[in-house]
Amino acid sequence: MPQLFTDFSQLPSLQPSARMPLLFVGHGSPMNAIEANAWHRAWQDLGQELLARGPRPQLIVCISAHWLTQGGWWLTGMAQPRTIHDFGGFPQELYAQQYPAPGAPQVAQQLAQQLQAPTGGALGVDLQEWGLDHGAWSVLKPMFPKADIPVIELSMDYARPPAEHWALGRQLAPLRSRGVLIVGSGNIVHNLRMMRTGAGVNAAYDWAQAFDARVTALVEAGDLEALAGFLDWGPVARQAHPTHDHYLPLLYAAACAQPGEAPHFFNTGFQAASISMRSVLWK
Repeated sequence: MPQLFTDFSQLPSLQPSARMPLLFVGHGSPMNAIEANAWHRAWQDLGQELLARGPRPQLIVCISAHWLTQGGWWLTGMAQPRTIHDFGGFPQELYAQQYPAPGAPQVAQQLAQQLQAPTGGALGVDLQEWGLDHGAWSVLKPMFPKADIPVIELSMDYARPPAEHWALGRQLAPLRSRGVLIVGSGNIVHNLRMMRTGAGVNAAYDWAQAFDARVTALVEAGDLEALAGFLDWGPVARQAHPTHDHYLPLLYAAACAQPGEAPHFFNTGFQAASISMRSVLWK
């Protein structure tokens, strides 16, 4: 799979900047958006740190586990993306949450033309169907509560193999030097069928710990492209991801890391014994 590096110098609305940090965030339960738990507080602290250190992001591009498409990749292109409550059975307080961050229609149109889908051709631009799902807003709202940084979501073509997701992620990397904060939002381990309510943050199944440890070792070693081979890791991979929608955002984020960038882990722990909340900051 060729690794394409796109020249984004013709994006006049995005100014050159110092290289932005890079994030993969384990988002876990939607309730983390409103509960004052350790995960939520870490997101708040991280957002404050990123704004204090600067530069301030000109744009956030978020790849969420919750926007899966078939037959192509899409970018949100509306001026005011809606807040999507894509879950069921939760308290009314959660459905009342809004994250009115603006979109970036002009940038979305330009990116759609400059990025190349791994299957060939341009990306699509969605003007009305999607918005910001909870994989995006549940973590961005604690980080950037003013909702004043434009956000574009990038969908994932779930019919395509992991190597193609990695390849598209590689194309996003130069955006980090044009003021773009790239955020992958999913979970390194995500098996809702095996959740154990009330389990502590350090209580997890052996297979969950093993998969989390293997990913961690590859990230620490900088062997990031090997992450795309997870489907060949045997039964532990199938237990960690009965479906792998929550793993794919990690590939996009990791593909944007630069040689020599040290990963910084945070929120290391598990929810309900089968959801790894481990998150990674590269800077």
